[in-house]
Amino acid sequence: MGSLTDGAIRRAIKEVELTGKQRTLSDGEGRGVGRLVLALRPMPTRVLSEWMAQQWRDGKRIKAKLGDYPSMSLAAAREVFKRDYADSIQKGRSIKIATDTRPGTVADLFEGYVAFLKETGKSSWKETEKGLNKVADTLGRNRLAREIEPDEVTEVLRPIFDRGARAMADHVRSYIRAAYSWGMKSELDYRNTSPRCFRLVYNPAAGIPTEPKVVGTRWLNEEEFLRLWRWLDCPDTPVHPPYLRAVQLLMLTGQRVEEIARLHVDQWDAPERIIDWSKTKNGAPHATPVPSLAAELIDSIKPNAHGWFFPSAQDPSRPVSHGTLYAFMWRQRERGVIPVVTNRDLRRTWKTLAGKAGVPKEIRDRIQNHALQDVSSKNYDRWTYMPEKRAGMARWDKFVRALLSRKPMKRAA
Repeated sequence: MGSLTDGAIRRAIKEVELTGKQRTLSDGEGRGVGRLVLALRPMPTRVLSEWMAQQWRDGKRIKAKLGDYPSMSLAAAREVFKRDYADSIQKGRSIKIATDTRPGTVADLFEGYVAFLKETGKSSWKETEKGLNKVADTLGRNRLAREIEPDEVTEVLRPIFDRGARAMADHVRSYIRAAYSWGMKSELDYRNTSPRCFRLVYNPAAGIPTEPKVVGTRWLNEEEFLRLWRWLDCPDTPVHPPYLRAVQLLMLTGQRVEEIARLHVDQWDAPERIIDWSKTKNGAPHATPVPSLAAELIDSIKPNAHGWFFPSAQDPSRPVSHGTLYAFMWRQRERGVIPVVTNRDLRRTWKTLAGKAGVPKEIRDRIQNHALQDVSSKNYDRWTYMPEKRAGMARWDKFVRALLSRKPMKRAA
């Protein structure tokens, strides 16, 4: 049979409608090897027309669907067959493993990476998506990802850096680098469902230096801890109440800001006085008892209709973000009404003061869900350490209650 035409296809469809018998139309020659075919099957209300790549291997016929006619035109079907299947057929490869051979665009790469973060349960996917969307607009969404040069990435980062947002520039750099790193690995990952091959030769963000990391050392001494707690108990300015309680719970438990901010009613076991997270930053589930003072605080809070203990003031259907809590604390410290402190400093403060209270470091590490890197802890030890953590929290509860019972210091005249 010669090459197909649209007229021949329309006539064949009418014939199938009249006879009720299925037909297969072949485009060009290729018997014994493989070719493009259009399978016509009569249905109760229409004729189903499907483009197929057809291949003969070891005396058996193999088919792979390309699309439906007329949604996929004859010209488009020929293009896809030539692009994705003809070479595989000529090389004797099975068309069952053939894929879209077009190199992916910048948009394809970034969208695929964000989808990967979602599928693997990474909570950072939203911030990453927001950052990469802006980058894609600058670089050009429809440009091939493999065409991006390192100097173009640098030109994306420089304006962010120049306006003083050094941390943001470093975050954007890391987003781009991570997306390209994922793209380079994804083509060889059989678990990957991305429809695109990126054919990346190198990572354009790999050689860009990172912003020097500033390791925090700030923690609150007992007087500063007490000053912050009392302001949170009785602020001198209107504040969304859940924000105040969220920071107090951070002070009492030493947990990660994101995990406390997103505390949901399903995670609080009131009878056992345990907060239970199924997924945390280090990927492992985490459950920790809380001191009785923290349990009293949580029990005094009525979760909203969506189950959040600390809902956002703007959107009650969502929990407060760690960024909002950070901004709230920043405004107060700028006013001089609380000590100079960040939310992460509170985690460091708990670690330090709980040590002073007599809680062993190993138990403090486990309460805070710090990753333990020794082989025994990672691969063998499956004990929950719940009794030990309860004992540690009891020591801390006694310490912090004694601290909060101190009389306010008189200010010098």
